[in-house]
Amino acid sequence: MPSALITGATAGIGAAFARRLAADGFSLVLVARDEDRLGASAESLRLRYGVGVEVLPADLSTDEGLGKVEKRLAEGVDLLVNNAGFGHPGSFLDVPVAGELRMLKVHCEAVLRLTMAALPGMRERDRGAVINVASVAAFFTRGSYSASKAWVVSYSESVAAELTGTRVRVMALCPGFVRTEFHERASMDTSGIPAFLWLSADDVVREAMRDLARGRRVSVPDLRYKVIVGVGRLIPRGLAGQVSRRLGRE
Repeated sequence: MPSALITGATAGIGAAFARRLAADGFSLVLVARDEDRLGASAESLRLRYGVGVEVLPADLSTDEGLGKVEKRLAEGVDLLVNNAGFGHPGSFLDVPVAGELRMLKVHCEAVLRLTMAALPGMRERDRGAVINVASVAAFFTRGSYSASKAWVVSYSESVAAELTGTRVRVMALCPGFVRTEFHERASMDTSGIPAFLWLSADDVVREAMRDLARGRRVSVPDLRYKVIVGVGRLIPRGLAGQVSRRLGRE
């Protein structure tokens, strides 16, 4: 039975990955900070899909939490989904430096360290995959959030290039606005976001798994966002940044 470790696994895109992978017969390792919620999610998945589910409570903004997950990854998994992440409301200039550093720890350092912990075993077996969840914000300019997600995309592409000739794949997943707890947790006002821009987490995961199977290094789910990213690459970055600031993050 193949195995998958998912960070940020109890809600939103992470929970959607857990459901999809359990349905596909993967045993799961669920990582999140809330131990009670982890337990409830694991029990639900076991009952519904009949798969093995481990829980690993860990705060990825701390070295202790990262170390726990690195140790588990060194034991071997077939798929790593680096999904944990968060946003800040308002302008990044209003966010305390400590908050920005915590974001970089989770979005960048955790992605790097956990990917590097998983890859040796995958390379030795010559199979496996890593999905690093970024955002369409990576292609626009909006503070530390978009900068951190741009790093995730660039890092994922670089690692994927290094693995050319092997059967180990690395892909950056760049969804747009997804109906999850992300914006509520960050106290973001989403009232100005047009309804047609919202995606479901399950649809995002379905397209991500399809793109991974096709060997894509960057996945942008949904035609709407493929067009937005394509247009964004053609217009001046200053104008793209203004549009991004109006719409908000993610």
